[in-house]
Parts: sequence; structure tokens; C-alpha cells
Amino acid sequence: MPVFANPLGLLALLGIPAVLAIHFLQRKAVELPVSTLFLLERTQRDAASGRRFDRLIPSIPLWMQLLAVLLLAWFLAEPRYQKSGSVQRVAVVVDSSASMQVFKTEAVARLTQAIPGLQGEAEQLEITLLESAPRRPRIYAGSSVVEMIAALTAWQPREGLVDPTSALRLARSLVSREGTVVYLTDTPQDAVPFDAKLLAVGEAIENVGFTGVSFSNVEGTLVWRAMVRNYSDKPASRSWSLQSSAGNTEPRPVTIEPGGLITIQAAFPKNAKNVRAVLTADRFTLDDTLPMVAPAPKPLKLFTATSQAFGDLSAKLLRALDSAEPSQDAASADLSLVTYDPLDPQLPPGNSVVFVEDSTQSGAYLKGGIVAEPHPLMDGLNWQSLLVRETLELQRLPSDEVLLWQAKRPLIFLRRTAATETAPPTQQLCFNFDLRLSNAANQPAFIVCLHRFAESIREAKVAPQSLNLETGQPIEIATAPQPPVKSEALDLSGKPMNSADFGQSGAAPLTPGFLTLRQGEAALLTSAVYFADTREADFSACSTTDTLGTASAAVLERHTQPDPWWRVWILLLLAFLLVAWKYTAPSDAAPRAMEPTR
Repeated sequence: MPVFANPLGLLALLGIPAVLAIHFLQRKAVELPVSTLFLLERTQRDAASGRRFDRLIPSIPLWMQLLAVLLLAWFLAEPRYQKSGSVQRVAVVVDSSASMQVFKTEAVARLTQAIPGLQGEAEQLEITLLESAPRRPRIYAGSSVVEMIAALTAWQPREGLVDPTSALRLARSLVSREGTVVYLTDTPQDAVPFDAKLLAVGEAIENVGFTGVSFSNVEGTLVWRAMVRNYSDKPASRSWSLQSSAGNTEPRPVTIEPGGLITIQAAFPKNAKNVRAVLTADRFTLDDTLPMVAPAPKPLKLFTATSQAFGDLSAKLLRALDSAEPSQDAASADLSLVTYDPLDPQLPPGNSVVFVEDSTQSGAYLKGGIVAEPHPLMDGLNWQSLLVRETLELQRLPSDEVLLWQAKRPLIFLRRTAATETAPPTQQLCFNFDLRLSNAANQPAFIVCLHRFAESIREAKVAPQSLNLETGQPIEIATAPQPPVKSEALDLSGKPMNSADFGQSGAAPLTPGFLTLRQGEAALLTSAVYFADTREADFSACSTTDTLGTASAAVLERHTQPDPWWRVWILLLLAFLLVAWKYTAPSDAAPRAMEPTR
């Protein structure tokens, strides 16, 4: 079927009733010559009582004029016909944010309805579905609308707030300037880049969900505290219960004010590994469950090989570190506190914190400005009030990384040793001054620096730990070179549901649940993954918008061709007009009307 490039040209069809009206109103009575006058009275009497409009009598001018109007309307509407082999390329960038799962059914329906309009007059359609999240595989690429809908239906949005700019840039490069790019989302934007069309399918809905969890020990009992938020502008009533392999607790009702935030808490069930707090379900289900495990960091063994003067420091460090315990020997310790002996300048092996111990007469206080180098151990720490006396110095190697200077003297430096076939890599934090002859022990920066160093040693240790993670949170764990690490999704009772390879740069799943990372038979990480993205749980800005519109004139011209018979139609139009004029023009040979005789 043809498509009209100028549909307004069809208004010329209004000439048809105009032509018919003219032929009704301009009929002339037939003149009949008579020889007597007695018939005039009869004629006048018939005319006075006759019809105002007589029936339409077909004539050659009438048909010629009607055909001329039809051809004129056809020509002005500019009919165009589909080109053979024309292809319209469409790239749809689908919002990957988790809030889209609420409107996925509506998104599939709206996109299905929009496909014919997106194809326009092209003979074929090539569709590419992309996620707005970067580095995600394509959802679909092909020409089958049925397969595209099936792929979109099976797809699950689980990401946090995502900037679609990079995905829209890729989509535009795939379809070039002539193609169409559509951004399918639930939250309208003021301007979509790269000349993309916007199709928003969201609406403002009520939602109540968990936003986070914390743990504390209260009189020897592990207590969890969870925050619950009401994102709507109306009060919300919900109930929550605790689920574990041992059973469920009774539901407890809660009422939350509009936009309010409340805290619920309870003791972590004893002898339970996996626990789940559950809220009354609503349309957005990701934040209605809160999986939890009892947190347990990697154990850190601390060995002290210093004099009694440093004993208080070791005790403070043990109290400040979680899951830290004293060790009886340096061989089994993860971190050692040692002093430097000038008579034996070799530093001990292993991870350690080294202090100078100078038994000679102390010197004067060092002078000069104190400057900290950019380093994670130094970030945000203030050392300007540190006072240090002149003492013996540690022997510094060219490979040592200085962290703190006073004038030209390095006060703190970091020494690293590479791994060997018999020993792993080690780190040594060296304090190039006598702690007893300074005020370092009273400096918050000193305690924080020690704490950071000890935690870095803990992170590098290959040992089991238990953590509560947010969905999509990066996971960095220390592993042995072999075998590969496997991830296992667990149910509430702790039974494995599926297993997959896990890379070093992996992240927590995007669906709440329980996860275990194993290397061989050893469980390196036991974790609960919960959803806590408050941006995606807030639906107040969601609404419906459609800027797809109709195909542009350039797209129509690219996929169609003009009517090849247009020259014929013009000639016919002229012919119809000439014939109509011929039969309506007055004739010189027409007989004159005879005057009546008396």
C-alpha cells in the first residue's frame, strides 16, 4: 500500500461535494417554443408547486470534474511506495536499574506496540537491545520481534542507579545517523543525548523496605538492628518476622510515618547460620527481605617481641582490633611488634611493626616541617603536633617507601619483600624514632596508622570470614594461587543451590540471598547479600512519557520512492479538465429561442 507524504493534500477531496452542489444549483430550465398562450398558465402553476432541487442528471462535465478532483487530491497527497530491500535499524537501551522490574511487563507491552511505528515504511527491521549498565552483554540482536520480546521478558533488571550515556553512545554508533535510538526507562529525563527517543513507562507507587543493617554485642549477645524506610507520602503499616532453618517468629506490626525511618532489632538466633528478616511484600520486592549472617572477620594473631616499655602499646592494639588475639611465637603470628637492635641491624622476617629502641642518652627534639606522603596509611591524618627526639636511625633501603618526613629525616617508612618459593610477601612498618622519646603514643594519627596497617595485613591473609554485603558490592578476598575460587548460592538452610567460577575482581550478586566462596574445600567467605539502594527504592519521580512520535520526512524518503506514474496522472488531469471545458462552453450554433406568437 502507498503511504502519503503529505496527508493534508487529501483535503482536496472536499472539492467533490462542491462540484455536486454546483451541478444542483446551476441547472437551467429547458426552453420549449409554443404556438399558443393557454399553456403558460399551466406551466407557471407547475413551477410554483414543483421541487426546489431536481435529481442529479449524470453528464460528461460532471464526471470529468469529479475525476479531476480525485486526481488532484492524489497528486497533492504525494503517494510513495516502499523500496525493495529497505532496512530500518533500531537500538533500544533498556534501563538496567532495579526499579524497572516493577514496570517490566508494561515496558514489554509498550515496546511491542511501538515496533510497527519504529519500523515505519521499511521492508525489514533490525533490532538491538542493550542494557544501560556498561560492559553488559546485549539482550538481543536480530530481526525477529517475537524473539526480541522473549529475550526482554527473560531479562531481569538488578542494577543500581545507572548513567545511560555510554550505552546511548554505543547504540547511536550501531544504527548510525539514519537509525533510531530509544531509551526505555521508568523515570523521564529532561534531555536524552545522542538524539534518542524517550519511552518512560513508570508511575509513582508506594514502597517500604530495608535500607541497611548493623550488629553489636550487648552483654555477650549478638544483636542486629535494621533500618526500615517508608518512601511514600502516606503512612504505611507493615509487619515483619524473622526466618531461619529452625522456623519463623510471629509477625510483628509496625507503622511508619510518611517518608519516615524506623529501627527494628532482635537478638541473632543462636546456632543459626543463615537468618532472614522479612517485611510484608509490596510491588517492589527486592528490599522486602534482609538476609543476614553473624559477622566474623578474619582472626589476627599478634606477637609482641618488644621490651616492657612497649607492652602497653600491644595491649591497646589488641583491644582496638576485632578478632585479634595474642600469639606466643612469631612463626605462627600474623603481625609482630618488634624493636630494632643497633647491634643486630637485621630486621626480623614476617609482617611486623618495627620501633627504634635507643638506650643511649637522648638528643634534642628534631626540627623542621613534618610532611606526609600520599598513601592509604597516611590519608587524612594530622602529624603536625608530633614531637620526636634525635635517636639512632634504622637502616633504610632504596626500595623502602617513605610515608612521613621531618625535614630530611624519614620518620616512618614502609618496607615490602617479594614472595619466594618458601615464603609469602611481607610488609614492615618502620618507625624511625624511639616511641618512648616522643609523644607519638598520644597522637590519634599514630593509633589510626597502626590500625590501618594491621587491617591491611588482615586483608592479605588467606582465612575464612563472614560478612554482610550489599547487592553488587565489590568483593576482594585473599586467595592462594590454586585451585580456582568457586561461588555457591545457598538457601536458608545452608544447602548449595548453584555453583560458578568467581574472579578476583568479582562482586556480590544483584539478587539478595546467601553466598559462599570456596577454594577447594576451604570456605573463604560466608556472606549474606541484601538490597539497600535507597535511590532505586524511591518511585516518587517515576512517570509515563512517550517522545517516539512519527517517522521523520527523511526516514520516509529513505525507505520509499515517489509514485512512478505521477506524470501520467498530470496528463490525465489536464485531459479531464479540457473535456469538461469543451462540454460546458457556450456554442455559437445553438438555436435561438422562438418567441411565442399570439
